[in-house]
Amino acid sequence: MKKAKLMLSVVTFIVFLSSLALANGLNLNSLGSRALAMGGAFVGLADDFSAIFWNPAGIAQFKQQSFGFYGTGIMPSSKYKMDVPVPGVGTLTMVNAKSKSKTYLGGLAAYYYPVNEKMVAGFGVYSPSGLGADWNGADFASISEGGTYKWISSIGMITFSPALAYKINDNFYVGGALNINYGFMDIAMHAGTATVPLPTPPYFMELDLGQYEENMKGWGYGATFGILVKPSPKVSFGATYRTASKIKFSGDASISNLSLMGANDTSDLEREVTWPMWFAAGVAFKPLDNLTITGDVQWTQWSKIDVMETDFKDPFWAAMMAQSGDDARKMYWDDATQVRFGAEYRIENLAVRGGFYIDPSPAPDRTMNVLLPNYDFNVLTFGLGYSLNGLQLDFGFEYLMGKEREVPFEKTIMDPNWESAMPGVYNMNIAVPNISISYKF
Repeated sequence: MKKAKLMLSVVTFIVFLSSLALANGLNLNSLGSRALAMGGAFVGLADDFSAIFWNPAGIAQFKQQSFGFYGTGIMPSSKYKMDVPVPGVGTLTMVNAKSKSKTYLGGLAAYYYPVNEKMVAGFGVYSPSGLGADWNGADFASISEGGTYKWISSIGMITFSPALAYKINDNFYVGGALNINYGFMDIAMHAGTATVPLPTPPYFMELDLGQYEENMKGWGYGATFGILVKPSPKVSFGATYRTASKIKFSGDASISNLSLMGANDTSDLEREVTWPMWFAAGVAFKPLDNLTITGDVQWTQWSKIDVMETDFKDPFWAAMMAQSGDDARKMYWDDATQVRFGAEYRIENLAVRGGFYIDPSPAPDRTMNVLLPNYDFNVLTFGLGYSLNGLQLDFGFEYLMGKEREVPFEKTIMDPNWESAMPGVYNMNIAVPNISISYKF
């Protein structure tokens, strides 16, 4: 049942990473066109409607009621090639695939109301996660018993966030937000094969298990706390702490041909996933009245992720997963730090913005697979903004350049620590156009 074990390891890994943590993986690295265009270096500035995401202390700067909306489309482009060495023959290309063109939508909407001169209340709804992969099943036929199965992941998160911020004095602001998180995920891929005993020679056969699909939803809670310090009109410092958040997912999984083994082809399942703590610190500096330069360091404690346990409710499924070890998976994650820089130059009502950041993957090669886009990214950003009588229009574009990753075939065969990885060469770039509109009244 080795192929089935490989498949289940991959699926478990993907499901785990459908997270809201602000780092690499399936997540949106930036929310708000202005913040995004400035490289996502916004924790030390936090002075527009996206502050509820970056640093809720910045909300206390708002002196008028305001509303903002941000919409984005994440457009990944991926390639995957699996070459298998064949003794005496050479190298055989098993898979040479390119992902389908697809746009994953995300966004943010927020409203703020000054309660008095010092306190501002707000409420935001945003999608910190929304990505996936969609491959042509025919490209994977050679590793799918010749069948054309779906190879798809679609994973997202929506956060509902009431917030409150307080201006202690002209130089010091504090704020906090409750994060109510709703997660959802859909996974589909080939289920692998299983060895089935027979009463007569050859006494066993390889059964194609068919299509694997998994659908889950869940809720979780967390909080975000921020401070903003403005020692002078030209300099500000900020820090944001987002707590870990545990979400209990529930749903069902199916393997289309499992009934041929006399078992149920579906099972309910539950899985608790804790997303790690996130901490960020930033600075904003205005060397000129119309020029703002920002810088952030953002750190995620991915190393807290150790073993993820899954509870399959069907007894046969539970025994099968326990035997293969897929009911408790080691993830091998490391802490990750993003370094971000941005700038904004204003010419009367027009603003020109640009930025850059480095986004390392927390996952090692030994957990890489085709349904999870997880790379070391170098990211370029730019955008424009226009303001008029309380109305603000912003346009941004983000381009993530993924570093090629390679999982050696020999490692996945010989080293047990690599058994959940799919061997091959991976490449990905992501284009992220977006737009924001906000109004103060």
